[in-house]
Parts: sequence; C-alpha cells; structure tokens
Amino acid sequence: MNGVIFLIAMAFFVAGMWLFGIADTVSGFEAAVFFGGILSIALAVAIPTSLLGRGGRT
Repeated sequence: MNGVIFLIAMAFFVAGMWLFGIADTVSGFEAAVFFGGILSIALAVAIPTSLLGRGGRT
C-alpha cells in the first residue's frame, strides 16, 4: 500500500514539475498552468503526509 501511495505522489510531483516547465510556452494560460504545477506539487506533498502519517513510530 505504501508503494502505491508513493507512486501516486511521485506522479503528481513529476507532473507539477512538467507543468512548471511548459508554463511559458502556453500562450494566454501561463499563470494558470504554473498555478496548476504549484497545486500538483502541494498535493504530492500532502498525500503521503496525510495518508501515511508517521506509521506508528514515536
């Protein structure tokens, strides 16, 4: 289960970096694409911290 969560979070992270990279090439929607990249990376960080937590460790 942890591996699946990791792969989903990594996919969101990579997609966010890709959106950062193409933001300047999309005419008229640069800000929206860049903001989508920010949201994607924020989601990539939020998924493991909320779903996995500390894993029962103290």
